[in-house]
Parts: sequence; C-alpha cells; structure tokens
Amino acid sequence: MKYNLLGNTGLKVSELCLGTMTFGGKGWAEAIGSLAQPAVDALVKRSVEAGINFIDTANVYSEGLSEEMTGQAIRNLGLQRDDLIVATKVRGKMGEGPNDSGLTRKHIMQQAEASLRRLGTDYIDLYQIHSYDPLTPLEETLRALDDLVRSGKVRYIGASNMAAWQLMKALAYSTYNHKEKFVSLQAYYTIAGRDLERELGPLLLDQKLGLMVWSPLAGGLLSGKYTREQHQEEGRRGRFDFPPVDKDRAFTIVDKLRPMAEAKGATVAQLALAWLLQQPVVSSVIIGANKPEQLEDNLKAVDISFSAEELQQLDEVSKLAPEYPGWMLDFTGGDRKAN
Repeated sequence: MKYNLLGNTGLKVSELCLGTMTFGGKGWAEAIGSLAQPAVDALVKRSVEAGINFIDTANVYSEGLSEEMTGQAIRNLGLQRDDLIVATKVRGKMGEGPNDSGLTRKHIMQQAEASLRRLGTDYIDLYQIHSYDPLTPLEETLRALDDLVRSGKVRYIGASNMAAWQLMKALAYSTYNHKEKFVSLQAYYTIAGRDLERELGPLLLDQKLGLMVWSPLAGGLLSGKYTREQHQEEGRRGRFDFPPVDKDRAFTIVDKLRPMAEAKGATVAQLALAWLLQQPVVSSVIIGANKPEQLEDNLKAVDISFSAEELQQLDEVSKLAPEYPGWMLDFTGGDRKAN
C-alpha cells in the first residue's frame, strides 16, 4: 500500500480508501448494501491489515447508520483512532423539516455534531460538502466550515460533486478572506467515464487539491461480471442503475481490459482500479464491498503494473472526444510550450 499526500497538505492517505455505503442498508442505501456489524468489522479489520488508513462515510448513508457502524467497528477492533483518517460528509436530507438539508450554517453545525456522536469521536479528519447548494451563499458555508476547523472538531475540509467554476469560486473566496480552504475533491472518475479530465482535473492539479475517486468501477459495470448481452438483470446494477454510463463504450473498454487481465493473472476490476492509481491527479480510490472476496480482489489492484504500450492502448480506447474549448486551447497553445 502506498501513501499519498492529500492535496497541498502534509497528510498521508492510503492510495485505497474504504468506502462505507454498503454498511447498514437503511433507506435508499439498501440497494447498495445492507451489511450487519460483524461483516462491517471484518471489512474494516482486513482493510487496516492491508494498510488502508482512510475511511470514507457520509451522514446520509443509511440515514446515519453507516457512521454509527463505522465508529463501532473502530471500537470493536480496538483500533487507535489517531492512526485512522475518517472522512464524512454533509448536505443531504436528514429529516423532514425545511432546514434539514443544504449547506446553511444551521444545518452544517447540527450535522457536524450529529456525525461526531454517531462516529463516537471528538474530531473528524476530513469534513466534506456532499455537493453544491444553490440556495445558500457560498460564503455562509465556508465560514461555518472554517469555524468547525478553528474549534478543533474538524481537521480539514473537502468538497464533492461540484462543477469546476463552483470549486474555483470557493477556493478564491477562502484565499482572499483568509478562511480554511478545501484540500480535496471527491468525484466520479473511471476509465469508462473520464469527463473529470476536461475541467476538474486541470483545476485540481493547478490548485494542488487531492482527488478521492468514488465509484471507480462505474457502479459495478467494470467488475468484469457484466457483458454486453447481460448487464441489467443481476447485481447492484440491476437494483440501482447508477451512475449513468455509456454502456456500449464501457464494454468496448472491458473488451480491451479482459485479455490484459488474463495475461496478468488478474481481474478486470483490478485493472480498472490500477488504471486510476496511475493517474497523477488521483490521491486515493474509494473501494466498497458487500463480500470479503470483493474486498480481497480490489486490494490486489495496488500490485498491478502496466507497460507504456498497455497504458497507451487503454488511453486510446477510453479517451474523451474533443470538446470546445479544449480543442481550441490545444490548437492555439502550440507556440507556448516549455522546451
């Protein structure tokens, strides 16, 4: 297991991060997974044994139950809290009242305290906004997050699921008003869905933000068990067909991955994860599991290597179609390249 700096911080996070959306199975999250506490304990134990020090959850996962089970697993296993980096999120609907969602000061402060109680800890390492809130002024959100850091209840703040202009606006506000800045973005990115590379990827590299990748196997579509002929009837995709993926394009990529995997004695899923670990913008890839064997398979991705020729082949089969202004910037930028 390798450890990468999280953005422009000195914090080292494991290149694989344990995702907890399969914990609990309450509400809408039941379609993702419904693991009970003993199974959760086993996954956390094996992850830590493999070198993972990074765990990601959210208040909306199983209506708070995922956070509770994550915290309980840490205690059940006798793990040292300070050895772990625990990340959670705020924004989603956590009640029926008009102020039970969003990124207002009221909701953020309430949910930070609730997450601390559920996790059974006195601080959150990385507190992330789960998405953008178009109703709340950005400065209200950032000031509330800054107050949480200054109080000692939160160590770092991060963002998730934002457009590049929204993220850059937030970074600029924090810079010029001397508030805590986002250190990372959690975003969807796979070899079958490389949209992040258009605007967000260059922004992250330029501003030195870390990237945590969610759904790196495209909701299981890149697990290797799906084919063109059968990809809707079983597994997670049959219950919850998300995130949106161009399936025909994805299976063209799988067709390229499958023989490579066989030649390496590996799986399609391992190669899809390993490809992400090769991308310079990626800090950590979030893996989740319903079964121990799924976790074991994913953990082996850190041992996969590619030749330059293999990486070129994968880039060719998965690269994005040219889009404005990207193609124009490439066209006009030829005279301003460093020697």
